[in-house]
Amino acid sequence: MPHIQEYQQLLEKRIQKLELPKEPKNLYDPLRYFLTLGGKRTRPCLTMLGCHLFGAPGIKAVNAALAVELFHNFTLIHDDIMDDAPLRRGKTTVHEKWDRDIAILSGDVLFVEAYSLLAKHDTVVLPKLLNVFTRTAREVCEGQQMDMDYESMDNIKIDDYIEMIRLKTSVLLGAALEMGALIGGAEDEKDIRSIYNFGVNVGLAFQMHDDILDLYADPEKFGKQVGGDILSNKKTYLLLKAYEMADDNTKSKLDDMLMNQNGQEKVDNAKTIFEQLGVRQKAEEQKEIFYQKAILNMKEINVPEENKRELLDLAKYLMSRDH
Repeated sequence: MPHIQEYQQLLEKRIQKLELPKEPKNLYDPLRYFLTLGGKRTRPCLTMLGCHLFGAPGIKAVNAALAVELFHNFTLIHDDIMDDAPLRRGKTTVHEKWDRDIAILSGDVLFVEAYSLLAKHDTVVLPKLLNVFTRTAREVCEGQQMDMDYESMDNIKIDDYIEMIRLKTSVLLGAALEMGALIGGAEDEKDIRSIYNFGVNVGLAFQMHDDILDLYADPEKFGKQVGGDILSNKKTYLLLKAYEMADDNTKSKLDDMLMNQNGQEKVDNAKTIFEQLGVRQKAEEQKEIFYQKAILNMKEINVPEENKRELLDLAKYLMSRDH
């Protein structure tokens, strides 16, 4: 995937050269720190690939791509606060390294900086970009609120969960591609809708794969604790599907596991129950449904097949990654 590697390198250089003020140090140093923690820069690469899809050089969308990446990092800083997470990508989170108030304010500045970068685009396309970006920012906040609400609710259904992850995770992938497409010259509303839906469906499949990896990944490759979702009683697709498929006796075992167990015993018992019910297979099937929807979305786009190859290759990689 030559363009992706090229875009990743370019984005890293541009992020390092962001002109953030030096003072107040406690506002801007956390951002410099957080932006050096790495990551695959998948979302901004999607913006540049979306531009390339419609025949324009990906570099044309670099400011929108950076805006997407800064917005994503803003959400991570605030998510870490809400989750009281000590680590992000193996490093101390901003609110732990500094404090909660500094992390909130630094995250806010990152959000503002994202708009500043987006505003550098041509005034012809800028209103459409702002509309997509603002709509998506609101939806991501809605998804995060739903995620927090679900922690204390007992009657969550799988459809509720899928809507939550669509808003919290998937719409940003769709928006990243849509903005790139608009900058690349896409004009047909059907094409624009299809590239957005491609991103959303890839995002949903991505989250299904993430849910599966959390419990079944190779600990040597995963980079974080396997079974973390179970240990924190997180309502993932796997757990919700288990409750949906379980008889009363098995539901009692699930309840006991969540309320009374911890550590490796809890993770092992979850695996045992899930394997008895065939939950992992159901999750793999649901992942494949979303992935195939994405493939159909891409087929609907009226551009040369050669232009689609890298996005299709990236989607395939995201479905098979091991960490």
